[in-house]
Amino acid sequence: MLGDNGVIEVRHLTKTYRMGKQAVVVLNDVSFVLQRGEALGVIGPSGSGKSTLAKLLLRLEKPTSGSILYEGKDITQTRTLSLCRAIQMIFQDPTGSLNPKMKVADLIGEAMLIHKLPIDVDFWLTQVGLATELKTRYPHELSGGQKQRVGIARALAVQPKVLICDEPIASLDVSIQAQILNLLMDLKKRFQLTYLFIGHDLATVRYVSDRIVSMDHGRLSKI
Repeated sequence: MLGDNGVIEVRHLTKTYRMGKQAVVVLNDVSFVLQRGEALGVIGPSGSGKSTLAKLLLRLEKPTSGSILYEGKDITQTRTLSLCRAIQMIFQDPTGSLNPKMKVADLIGEAMLIHKLPIDVDFWLTQVGLATELKTRYPHELSGGQKQRVGIARALAVQPKVLICDEPIASLDVSIQAQILNLLMDLKKRFQLTYLFIGHDLATVRYVSDRIVSMDHGRLSKI
């Protein structure tokens, strides 16, 4: 059950894809509760179903069966603007997630504009450790670490309650990875966020998580 401190509850979530006449089960009867203010780590190899779980939580795809509750309300088939604001995602590939034709100021400001929030690009850039002068640049003019910080700022700018971090350091240089992890941990405390942190490296996931579950062949188990 969700309880007083739960934010998201997943109940018996299953996702099956059809490949011709064959049914491929990507998620198999997954259930868990994400508690308010915690960082829940989800670890597993490639193809285990981690990214599919993230897509379902964001309602980018619909489950075959099961349900998703947000603050006690069933959102399984719902994708409203307010829910999009409440649950944001940090993507694995910062280059692919940023529109190359938009300047940093527009990438961050667009999200605030859509959600009718005060537009303060400078504030969010400083929150992620970037100089405000970068707002006039395009993504190709930034380093990998800077692009990921822009992606984080864009997600934070709509003031979400939950951040889904889908292997957010996997495509970054090793020298930058620790900086981004420490930034995420600092932001979690500063803005009282709840994290679902997806990864494949146990040491990394353990570093940022309060507790960890393992996913393999679409099934979830405790560690």
